Order: sequence, then structure tokens, then C-alpha cells
Amino acid sequence: QTSKFAQGDKDLQVMKAGAMLRKVKSRSWKKQRHFRLQEDGQTIWYKSRWAGTGHSTFSVADVDVVREGHQSEILLSIADEFPADLCFTLVFRGRRSNLDLVAESPSEAQVWIRGVRKLIQNTESMNDKERLDQWIWDWFQKADKNKDGRMNFKEVRTLLKMMNVDMNEEYALRLFTMADKSESGCLENEEFVQFYKMLTEREDVWRVFQDYSRDGQILTLAELEDFLKQEQQEGERSLEHAQELIDRYEPSENAKKHGAMSIDGFQMYLVSPESAVLDPQLLALHQDMSQPLSHYFICSSHNTYLMDDQLRGQSSQEAYIQALKRGCRCVEVDCWDGPNGEPVVYHGHTFTSKILFRDVITTLAEYAFKVSEFPVILSLENHCSMEQQRVMAQLLDTILGDTLLTAPLDRLVPQELPSPQDLKGKVLLKAKKIGGLEESETLTDEVTDEVSDEDEADPKSLSKSKLSRELSDLVVYCKSVHFHSFEYSRLHSKCYEMSSFSESKARKLAKDTGAEFVRHNSRQLSRVYPSGMRTDSSNYNPQELWNVGCQIVALNFQTAGLEMDLNDGLFSQNGCCGYVLKPDFMRNDDSFDPERPQDRNGYTSLRLSIQVISGQQLPKVNQKEGSIVDPLVRVEIYGVFQDQAKQETSYIDNNGFNPLWNETLNFIVHVPELALVRFVVEDYDKASRNDFMGQFTVPFTCIQPGYRHIHLLSKDGTAIPLSSLFVNIKISELTTEV
Repeated sequence: QTSKFAQGDKDLQVMKAGAMLRKVKSRSWKKQRHFRLQEDGQTIWYKSRWAGTGHSTFSVADVDVVREGHQSEILLSIADEFPADLCFTLVFRGRRSNLDLVAESPSEAQVWIRGVRKLIQNTESMNDKERLDQWIWDWFQKADKNKDGRMNFKEVRTLLKMMNVDMNEEYALRLFTMADKSESGCLENEEFVQFYKMLTEREDVWRVFQDYSRDGQILTLAELEDFLKQEQQEGERSLEHAQELIDRYEPSENAKKHGAMSIDGFQMYLVSPESAVLDPQLLALHQDMSQPLSHYFICSSHNTYLMDDQLRGQSSQEAYIQALKRGCRCVEVDCWDGPNGEPVVYHGHTFTSKILFRDVITTLAEYAFKVSEFPVILSLENHCSMEQQRVMAQLLDTILGDTLLTAPLDRLVPQELPSPQDLKGKVLLKAKKIGGLEESETLTDEVTDEVSDEDEADPKSLSKSKLSRELSDLVVYCKSVHFHSFEYSRLHSKCYEMSSFSESKARKLAKDTGAEFVRHNSRQLSRVYPSGMRTDSSNYNPQELWNVGCQIVALNFQTAGLEMDLNDGLFSQNGCCGYVLKPDFMRNDDSFDPERPQDRNGYTSLRLSIQVISGQQLPKVNQKEGSIVDPLVRVEIYGVFQDQAKQETSYIDNNGFNPLWNETLNFIVHVPELALVRFVVEDYDKASRNDFMGQFTVPFTCIQPGYRHIHLLSKDGTAIPLSSLFVNIKISELTTEV
């Protein structure tokens, strides 16, 4: 589809012919590379003229946006050498670094800027069928080694290996012969599509269809209604929804006219987003956003400025952009005195690079509300002198303007925190403050000796600095205070005062006094941050801190893995707005103890039964042509201590294309409101650790029961095209305690 689209477009034809563009990594690293758009209209290829046969490629589907001009730190640093009209930046999805490029002329830059934007738009506007056609065409192109537009049986055997299939040669030849209608010994385009369709016939879906179809050919409206009621647990809406599904997914006009659904329509429904494991209605913004801030989990980043580890990593504005694009609503800024009276941001006493505080706040002003309109908390780790604190206050005020909240709403001293709804479009500064909101009008100068939150937890950090009145006055609802005890907080703390805890201190409090921590967090904000010993920017498990209601559980967003999967899973609901309403038993004065969930009012445990049926087009781990995966599926439950559990299927030998498990995994969940369910696919290896292939994490309360497809994500959190698991999920109340 894309290649046809590319044929009629002048810009894309120029891109196919290729161009020499400068790839820029720093002021000193600027090298020419030959770039061109491949025939598939989807892949961009580039290489150095000295690299021999070596080259690199990337898919346009992986590009998020194209920025024009000096719109990156790197291109800004060479602005004196190359004018803006020659420069552009390709910004990728996930954690991949930007690609900064310089063209030979303004017109050439425009061709590539317009061209890539058109390709992105074309990719995003494809429907499921067009996406599948594109995917088949891509495989055809890869396997057609001699580029004659036809594929012989040897090329098909190679293709099957590339697609993760180790198929019996006799069976492969039978499919090949059936598809070769012209009996030429080769498959041409349409014949290859037929071969692919036979290869991907879904027996697992066919069996489900047969269970409800009386004649084995179609599902009548009544039969489809029965399926939705019995299997998908849709209840009263089933009849109305059955008709909607036929109208939406049935490709046969004849079946549609008779109010029926064919196997093709049924399969299209089952692989659609509407039939995904995560309920699409709960993906949208749907929660009550008018409760106090302390009643929400808030998507939060630690050392937001870092692209890498905490010893030598690069500090970058891009790290803030990436975090905010992922729905992050609490970002951290580590401020230190810089040259020429300008504060800088970096990880102090390390070799991490430095960026200007001014540039960080400018980035925040531009990107804070692009993904979510709800408030951003700016967590300030202040190590600056009085003079540079005043500069910080001035920069915050002038750059953020009205978006910076500088006084209580309605000028009233609050009895409880305002809501995300009240604070839409506002940036809140979290830092130390002189006095409180009650008496701030009467204080005139910098009074107290203070240190930053994270220094407070570090006995080696003895340097204390005075606090500037100008900076202090910008703190309203997030005043950082030292934590004494839960009893002290209950008796003396104001709702706008909040404490930060190292992961070890927070864990200990959660274990020893969980119920008190939950009660504390119903009134006040708590921030948790990773141990200073995590110099590799690894993460701790956020779940145990969410279990006690901590709102700002800060993670290193730059580090992929289980912990960020859980974070992405929790915040995937409610419009990805960065705020998730806590369960009601964590918002009121009920005594909820995560260690004893059965003691709470209205306690009911649930049985979760997951039949793992099959996998589709799982990704290759080892890119060697002959390598094929041995996949297994593990289901992991994260929640209160009693709910933590893992179970896995057996592994399937040499089949990543359409493995069939048909194995059922059973769990008991005591606090579903806090549970996350993570589906992980791994390549089994008996000699060493299994290799990660893909995962998907979903809040238990967002799961749609019934026959569902789980669309897998890469380690980076980006979608793996057409890669999924097919499962049947049943959720029921436990009648007797097990």
C-alpha cells in the first residue's frame, strides 16, 4: 500500500533516488551518510560511503515526529555552522535516540521533512487490513532475493525461517502447490497472499466459532448474541452489540444483509482493539478528577534529566520531552550553581553532563500539557547559592508565566489539597518553603538553613544552604518537609506539606506500619525515590509503595524493564493522563492494611482463570536467518503481598509464528483494585536465562473477560506489529476461602 502511495508522490520519488545528508551526534561528530527510501515505501536505508556492504535501516513506523530547524540540543549547538533551514530531527518512539540531520540545501531539507511527514501520516491512517497487506508485502520483498517479483519454493523456505516458522517441508510444499494456481513453480504477488492466508488460518478461532455456529458456516444474530453473553460476559447489551459488530466487521455484504457473521468477520472482531484484553472504555479519560491530589497515583520520574546512568550519563532536555510524552506528571530537576550566574541541572558530584536550568524550564513550558492537561509537579532538588536561587525564581516566573501556580486558589488557606481538575494547565513547584501558607505574608527574608530532600537522607551530605525568599514564595501546595512520624504528621502537618522517602525507608514503613501509611497518604502527598546506590539507574518495584497509597513513586524512566512495565501498565488507563484515582478504601478513614486485606469492609476475593490458547507472529530474538524461538508464556500478578504470584506454560519447540498452548493458569486475587496482571513471552533456553520477547501489563480492574487478544509490546514499550497472544479469561467470585 505504501509503495503504491510513494509512486505518485514527487517528494517520495526524490527520497527513493537518495541523498547525502550529514548525520550529527555532537559539535565535533558530523558525518555524511547516503540516505534513501527503500522500494517498500516504509524503510529508510543509510550508509557511509566507506562502510562497504555495511548499512543501517529504520522503519518510518518507528518515527514519532519530524522537527524542523534547530529543534534539538545538538542542532542548536551547531547553529553557527549550519542555518536552521538545512536542519531537521527525526524523533523516534520509545527510548531510541533522535536522528539529527543536515541537508545540502533548504529545498532538499524540505523534501525530506515533507516526505517523512507524509509517510508517518499514511502509516497512521492505515486500517487493519491495509496494515496487514503492508506487512505481507514487506515479507514478500524480503524473501524475493533475486527481485524478480516471484518466489520459488527455496525462497519460501527461507521466508518461513525469517517469519519464525520451522515447518515440515512436506506440509510447506503442499501449501506452496495449492497456492501456485498458475503451476509455474513460483508464487507471484496474489498467489503469495493466498499462501500467507493458508499459513495464517486460525484453527483456534475456528474452534470457538464452531462452538456457537449451528451450521458451521455463519453465526446468526442470536448465536453471536449468545457468544457475547456467555463468553464475553456482556449481559444485557449483547443483542444491540451483536448487530453493531456485524455492521462494523462483517466483510460479506450478503451475510450482513441477513444479520449474520462469517468466520472472517468473527476473526476481524476478535483481533480488533475493541476485543483487546484492556477495556477500551477504560482507556479513555473516565475517572472522577475532582478529588484532592492526595487521592491519586501520579506518574512520576526520578532524575528526569538523565538519558542514561547516574555516573556518566548524558543530561538532556530530550529526557524531559520523552518523560512528558509518556504521561509523566512529576519531573525532577537537580539544580547547582553554574558559570556566568546561570544555574545548571545535572547529577551532582558525578561525571554526568550539565544543561542549563533555563533550557529545562523552556522545554517544560513547551511540552508540559501536550499529552495531558492535568497539573505537572516540578520536584526541585535545590543545591544553589542564594544568588542563583533568585535567578531560578526569576526564570520560573518569566518562562512559565501564568502556568506556574504562585498562590493558593481563591487566595484561601486550604483544609485539603485541590483536585487535578482545579489545577488543569498548572505547574506546581515542590521544594522547601519558609514558613507556611498561613504566615507567608508576614515573613520577609531567607530564614532557615535547609538542604534538598534527597540530601536529607544521605548522612554524607553535610552542606546546608540558605533558602531564598523569592524561590520559597513560589511553593504553594507541595512544601517539602522532614518526616518525623505518622503520629506527628496526624497532629501537626498541613495538607500542603509533603515528605520524600528513599525506597528503603518507604519499604520499611510499608512493612511495619502499612495501615498508618495508607491513612497518611489519604491526606498528604508522599514521594518515593530510588536508592542513591542505584548508580546504573536501575529501578525498584513500585507496586509495594502503591499498595500503601504513595502517590509520587518516582522511577528512572530511561531504564526499560519490569518496573517501568508496571508503571506503564497502571497509567495506561484513564486517558494516559498521568493520574489514576486510588481505590475508595485508600481515600477514606477506613483502616486498610495491605498485609491483612481480608480485614477490610466489603472484602471479596476473586478467581482469575486464564487459558493461554495461542500466539501469533511472535518476534525473533536472534536475528540469524536459521534461528527460531521456543516460546513460553508467563502470567505474573503484582499487588498486595498475598496476591504476588507467577505461573507459566510449557514451551513450544521451534514455532514463533503460531504456537498453540491451550494451557490454563489459575490465580486467586484478594485486592483486585490494586493488582496488575503482566503477560510475558520468553524464548526458552535450557542452558542459560530465557530471552525476553514481549510483554503487556494491564490493571486487573481494566481486564475484559472472555476471548481476547493481547497485543505485545517490546522491552522499550513500543508495539510489536501483529504480535499477539490469544487467551480466554474468566473472573469469578470465590464462594469459599481457599
